[in-house]
Amino acid sequence: MSHFSFSTFCNWIKFRHLYLLDSLGRTKNMHLTAQQMNLSQPAVSKMLKEIEGLLGFEVFDRLPRSMVPTTLGEHVIRYAHMTLNDANGFVEQITSLHKGGHGYLKVGGIFAATSAVLPEAIMEIKKRSPLLNVEVVEQTSGNLMKMLEEKTLDLAIGRFSEQGQQQNFDFTPLAPEKFCLVANSSHPLSGEETVSLEKLFEWPWLLYPKGTPIRDRMEESFAKAGVALPQDIVVTISVQTFLELLQRGPMIGMLPTVMVKPHVESGVLTVLKTPLDLVPQYYGILTRKNEALVGPALEFANILQHNAQQILAAEKQPIDIV
Repeated sequence: MSHFSFSTFCNWIKFRHLYLLDSLGRTKNMHLTAQQMNLSQPAVSKMLKEIEGLLGFEVFDRLPRSMVPTTLGEHVIRYAHMTLNDANGFVEQITSLHKGGHGYLKVGGIFAATSAVLPEAIMEIKKRSPLLNVEVVEQTSGNLMKMLEEKTLDLAIGRFSEQGQQQNFDFTPLAPEKFCLVANSSHPLSGEETVSLEKLFEWPWLLYPKGTPIRDRMEESFAKAGVALPQDIVVTISVQTFLELLQRGPMIGMLPTVMVKPHVESGVLTVLKTPLDLVPQYYGILTRKNEALVGPALEFANILQHNAQQILAAEKQPIDIV
């Protein structure tokens, strides 16, 4: 087929073709793909040539030891991957509903969300729909948006972390994520009323990697104060490592207040009062642009917004996002 159109695509393409493209995109190996599809390698090779014949271009460059996607092939593989994920979600949803369940909800969140707004919203939607299966993933905002794009999540709670993300995702603000500087309770600075910037730099620091929202906020705070970043540092994105190092040594770190609250209340960590201006950053609901939420995802988003409005009203802090 040399003429590629929507009608020819719909009449000819099958899910096994999409599975082949997705598998080859992951393995880059014809033999492994043949094993996964329980087909012979010649059969897989023939099927790929038929797909490329329909499209009118090569999806993969054939190298001696691997199959490398072409530039156009990358788009084809991405489509196959997203379509299969979408189909998998459809099958799970329909199967659950057919068996008398309330369907599936797959939601992702940054730590501030998974430790604050998500638990309450999950409890509420489970009260309304006890047989709803809820899957929660905790990741960075960047990874959550990638999962949204691949359709492995229904919605996510995070924030924009890079320029251009607004073109692919819609954002509904929920609440401000507040930050604080913390150290362990036995740290020499823990007993001081206000810690000067000079004293802060006398100690080792824990930092998030460059490019992460919390690191960006920290760099902004230091820039406003007219000081450079600390030199004695440990960089990690692992929450567990961050908290363990804070508890074990005389280190200082900037973390979301909600993250350290239980550790401060238990007396393990202490909040340091400093001249630094730690500006809160809003997080909210991230969804795929031009794709309306339906079913449990829509209900869950409404619960999140309702709960956030109640909290903000109690704090007399209305949402004001440009």
